[in-house]
Amino acid sequence: MKRHLLELLQTTVAALQKDNTLPIEGAPAVQLERTRDTQHGDFSSNIAMLFAKVARRKPREVAELIMARLPQISDKIAKVEIAGPGFINFYLTPKAYRDVVGDILEAGEAYGYSSVGDGQHVMVEFVSANPNGPLHVGHGRGAAYGAVVADLLAAVGFKVHREYYINDAGRQMDILCASVWLRYLELGCETFTFPRNGYKGDYVYDIAAGLRRTYDAKFQHPAAVVFKDQPLDEQDDGSGDKDAHVDGLIARAKQLLGKDGYRIVFDAGLNAMLADIRGDLEEFGVVYENWFSERTLFESGAVKKAITRLRERNYVYEKDGALWFRSMDFGDEKDRVLVRENGQETYFASDIAYHAEKLERGFARVIDVWGADHHGYVPRIKAAMQALGDDPSKLDVLLVQFAILYRGGQKAQMSTRAGQFVTLRELRKEVGNDAARFFYVMRKSEQHLDFDLDLAKSQSADNPVYYIQYAHARVCSVLRQLAEKGGSYDQAHGLQNLHLLTEEHEQALLRSLGRFPEVVETAALQHEPHQLAHYLRDTANDFHAYYNSHQFLVDDAALRNARLSLTLAAQRVVSNGLRLLGVSAPEVM
Repeated sequence: MKRHLLELLQTTVAALQKDNTLPIEGAPAVQLERTRDTQHGDFSSNIAMLFAKVARRKPREVAELIMARLPQISDKIAKVEIAGPGFINFYLTPKAYRDVVGDILEAGEAYGYSSVGDGQHVMVEFVSANPNGPLHVGHGRGAAYGAVVADLLAAVGFKVHREYYINDAGRQMDILCASVWLRYLELGCETFTFPRNGYKGDYVYDIAAGLRRTYDAKFQHPAAVVFKDQPLDEQDDGSGDKDAHVDGLIARAKQLLGKDGYRIVFDAGLNAMLADIRGDLEEFGVVYENWFSERTLFESGAVKKAITRLRERNYVYEKDGALWFRSMDFGDEKDRVLVRENGQETYFASDIAYHAEKLERGFARVIDVWGADHHGYVPRIKAAMQALGDDPSKLDVLLVQFAILYRGGQKAQMSTRAGQFVTLRELRKEVGNDAARFFYVMRKSEQHLDFDLDLAKSQSADNPVYYIQYAHARVCSVLRQLAEKGGSYDQAHGLQNLHLLTEEHEQALLRSLGRFPEVVETAALQHEPHQLAHYLRDTANDFHAYYNSHQFLVDDAALRNARLSLTLAAQRVVSNGLRLLGVSAPEVM
């Protein structure tokens, strides 16, 4: 209904502009919102007040002009009034709310979907965790959030491409490779102190064992040779340098293994972690159209091409043997290195190339889902896009705070390198996919999320996902009771008698169901899945209140069919909403 009224206002304003009654230049966008108090109508627009200044008229005068040109009021609009300084308030008829039931039952799984996006091509890149270890519960929030944002955009008419960017060309992957090789050496009976900056998780042992089974002692070297003349690792007294130590071991691995051998060990770690991450995400209901390798940006020359474009536009310079990007020209606090003194391109350089490549693929919009700790990186990458001559407004970066897991009131520690973390797979096994998906998106992505494990597992009204799913299951139980009593449901008869739904709980549920398309659209366009999660919680509450106060399977066939129609409409909305969140709608609980 909101979309219909909004289009009505837009058409009216356009007509007034066409005959020069209202100006075109500087004209504000037409806005329409639901009222907080139904005494002021169901919907309200402040368009008259927005237009007053540019039209050089009083707000109420503009409102009267719009009112006079509104098309004839339909049977779904009881009246339109001007209120206060110039609000235009719309009052819906009871029929408008009742008709929602028929709309829902007719549309079925498509109810709530729209074509607002008009088929625009949008890429959503999310998770993109370094493949140097299993996904932990922090990554899970980005996965759930990114997946729901993508699904919501698709639901409102955007053509969505989901992508995972594989950071397979950076230092962290070299550290993983060195860690795997060192564990491989240990399996060959070499003894040494494992570097503090290496990856220590059990998964590293598993990869090393696989290498040992496949290649036996092909990559074996004495520890004395491997550690000879290496920089001192960090000591308890503060001496030594753990970064220099592990970098030295990486260099030694490349020297002793050779290009081909190093690549074999490197790919063993990369492929094992990618397979684990891909499987974990697929089990979590997160699937991508493409997994994009950072390495291909170097192999294809895309990184050098991006740097050349920046050079041609005079946005790079050489200093101290390195190549720098003039990011201060775009408001950054300092310029940034693109190529280090040793000739190695930085992660920033490959990231610039990746975003240029995204736009070259023809996406109208590019959405990146990043951890909130990367907030300072946003203006930097937008500056680089502008320097390349691309439109930085095409990039939206959505920031996600990591979730903090609490078990038994204790905070769980998460460190990929130390190997001490709770994996996403462990979380899913403990609370289930449904609770994990819902809890991850039930707060704004920028807000900290304390994941209450005990609440997620509870079967009570305090657990929001359980409470919502229970509403769906209750409808199924009503239908089973109907069948057990030998009764039947006549949908056409029910829709003809919706006027019998006069109880307060019925009216509340009708109002709630009618909001669903608006909530989906707003949640999609504002990239805020939590709006849908909250809506479903409120709708489930309206349904449970209705269920607890009234009998559905009454003797009066007309009232029974009307109530069953409303009940099935509620079930459909809950089901559609849960599906968009990646949560199941069980029939029995």
